[in-house]
Amino acid sequence: MPRPDVPLRLAVVGHTNTGKTSLLRTLTRDPGFGVVEDRPGTTRHVEGAHLLVDGAVVVELYDTPGMEDGIALLDYLDQLTQPGERVDGPERVRRFLHSPESKRRFEQEARVLHKLLDCDAGLYVVDVRDPVLGKHKDELTILASCGHPIVPVLNFTHSPEQRLAAWREALGRLGLHVIVEFDTIAPALDGEAQLYDKLALLMDKHAGLLQRLKHDVAQQRHIRHLDAMRIVAEMLVDAAAWHLPCEPDKAALETATQTLRRRVRAREDLCVQGLLKRYNFNSRDFPAHTLPLEGERWGMDLFHPQALKDVGIHVSKGMAAGAMAGATLDVFTAGISLGAATLLGAAAGGIWQGADKLGKRMLGRLKGYQELSVDDPVLRLLALRQLALVTALERRGHAAQGPIQLETASFNDPDSPAGDALTEAWRKKRLPAELLEARSQPRWSSLSDDHDGSARREQVIRMLAKQLASFSS
Repeated sequence: MPRPDVPLRLAVVGHTNTGKTSLLRTLTRDPGFGVVEDRPGTTRHVEGAHLLVDGAVVVELYDTPGMEDGIALLDYLDQLTQPGERVDGPERVRRFLHSPESKRRFEQEARVLHKLLDCDAGLYVVDVRDPVLGKHKDELTILASCGHPIVPVLNFTHSPEQRLAAWREALGRLGLHVIVEFDTIAPALDGEAQLYDKLALLMDKHAGLLQRLKHDVAQQRHIRHLDAMRIVAEMLVDAAAWHLPCEPDKAALETATQTLRRRVRAREDLCVQGLLKRYNFNSRDFPAHTLPLEGERWGMDLFHPQALKDVGIHVSKGMAAGAMAGATLDVFTAGISLGAATLLGAAAGGIWQGADKLGKRMLGRLKGYQELSVDDPVLRLLALRQLALVTALERRGHAAQGPIQLETASFNDPDSPAGDALTEAWRKKRLPAELLEARSQPRWSSLSDDHDGSARREQVIRMLAKQLASFSS
């Protein structure tokens, strides 16, 4: 029987408050790992985490305390060597670990060095917003003494205060040319792949294992994206298929319209919660979707014309004049449709002008029933908002502390799942055939009291999800 691969052991090291714990949170996709605070010395002991492929541990990661006094420690290490004595780096570090000061003044540094000696390599996390100081150079000199490869991980690279050029030059002068840029708050989509590729360059013995991990990370990202598109597709089918019966009088119409709005908002919220859970975030990461929030792009009412215009959805002159109901009124006589009227003006009385006009012409002759359904522009907005959220989730590190922000610019990012081709289709082109079919199947909607989860509904959801995902594959 072949011997299983021995896991690669990595010590995550660096100065205090540079984002070591944040790196582990992002790599493990565990927002609850360790403690992340904007103050030095948060991690006081060594914590471990595992990266798995097919249930087997392939990488062991160890979070270590921050190094605080590298200058003094380097001076102390020099004192442990007698004049003329030739002692290599690892032996000098071991002498320090057996010295009294390793349990007193340099207790934190001793924990770091002990773990690095026990590992295969170290990831040296750098906050590139900091200036390059002598203490950093001394830290790297000490860490290199352990005799293991050190890979600098440049953190907070998206900050306007970053000093990337200065850090690259300083690290190169120290002989560290294999460097990874990895912003733990907003990592690049291929950030992990770059990290594992760089490690494989330095650690040929573990190259095969790291390639397996890199492939698994990409595969899991693809699966998450497909699952997210399924969640969005199911919400869209529910919204498109739903027809809400109502009586032909004004009071009943007003009540039904408010019910439609409330239920569709709740269904969107359920979709949001499903996406957050799939990407291992929670509602605290995205509180801004609660409706309504004045001035918030996401928080703007789903049925307000400004929310549609902000993402490039065409709004007719009549809709722009008042608040759009976002509902279509279908009138039937003996089972035959006499037409459809879009209800305008959600502000006081505005919507009912359309209803009154319709009433003068047809409601007096109505023999049957009428239904409300979600208007096409609202379906488009629902799709665009969820695609923007998926984009934000896929670009968010699990160490991020601030709320998720959705920017209209993300719709125009060709590298994102909500790239140009997809969003242009949802803004301007005909609705997907799957949603047009759902329009004629009220029982497909989970919002309906007589919901029927038919095989065809499932097939339509799969087809729509596949279509959504194909734009970003």
